[in-house]
Amino acid sequence: MSKIINILNQDGQLVVTSRQVAGDFEKEHKHVLESIRNLIAENSAVKNMIIESYYEVRGKQYPEYLLTRDGFSLLVMGFTGAKALQWKLKYIEAFNKMEQALREPQKQLTPMEQLRLQYQVIEEHEEKINRIDNKIDELENNMPLFNVECKELQAVVRKKGIETLGGKGSQAYKDNSIRGKVYADIQHQLKREFGVTRYEAIKRSQLELAKEIVRNYKAPIVLADAITTLNNQMDIEEVI
Repeated sequence: MSKIINILNQDGQLVVTSRQVAGDFEKEHKHVLESIRNLIAENSAVKNMIIESYYEVRGKQYPEYLLTRDGFSLLVMGFTGAKALQWKLKYIEAFNKMEQALREPQKQLTPMEQLRLQYQVIEEHEEKINRIDNKIDELENNMPLFNVECKELQAVVRKKGIETLGGKGSQAYKDNSIRGKVYADIQHQLKREFGVTRYEAIKRSQLELAKEIVRNYKAPIVLADAITTLNNQMDIEEVI
C-alpha cells in the first residue's frame, strides 16, 4: 500500500478527487459518484463539502467531484473492512499533514517538498498499517475454528477411526460398541491435548496441529486388543 494520496489545494481548501477515492477503496467510480449524489440529495448542506468538477480523457470530459475533508469523511463512513480502515487512516493522516503545512504560511512548500511530505505520510502509515495487520493476523489466529474447519477436522477423525478399526468392512467397524469407543477415544485425546470440551474451542492457528494429532492416534492396548479379537473372529469364520 505505497500509493501516494494526492491532496489538492483548491483555493486554500484541501480536497481529494472522487476518482482517487474510488481507486484506493477499490470501488467503481460510477458507484462512488452515485453515492456522492445520494448524499447531496439527502442534505443540501453536503454541497458545501463537495465541489463538482470534471476530468478529460482523449479530449472527452467526464464528471468527478472534489471532496473536502468533511466530504470525504461522509462518503467513506459506510466503507467497511480491514483494507477500508487502513485507507481511512492514511487519508486522515494525509489531510492532517497538509493542513499543518497550510497553517505555516511562512514556509511555502515547493512541489518537491509536497511530494516528500506525502512520502513521509506514507512511511508513517506503513508502520501503522503493519501494526494493524499484525493485530488482525493475531486476532484471526486466536479465533476458534469456523464451522467449515470443524467439519474438516471431523472428516480427519472419521478417516482415522475407519483406519483404526480395520476398514469399513471389518467386524470391528460393524460393532457399534467398539466403533463408538474408538471415536470417543480419538475425540477425548484431541480435546485433552488442547484443554477444550468441543472442537469449536480449538484455535484456528492450531487446526493443522489438531489434524496431525488425529493422524498419529493409536488406540490404547485394551481397545486395540478388542479390535484385533473381533477382526480375527471374522477371519476364522471366513475360513470355516
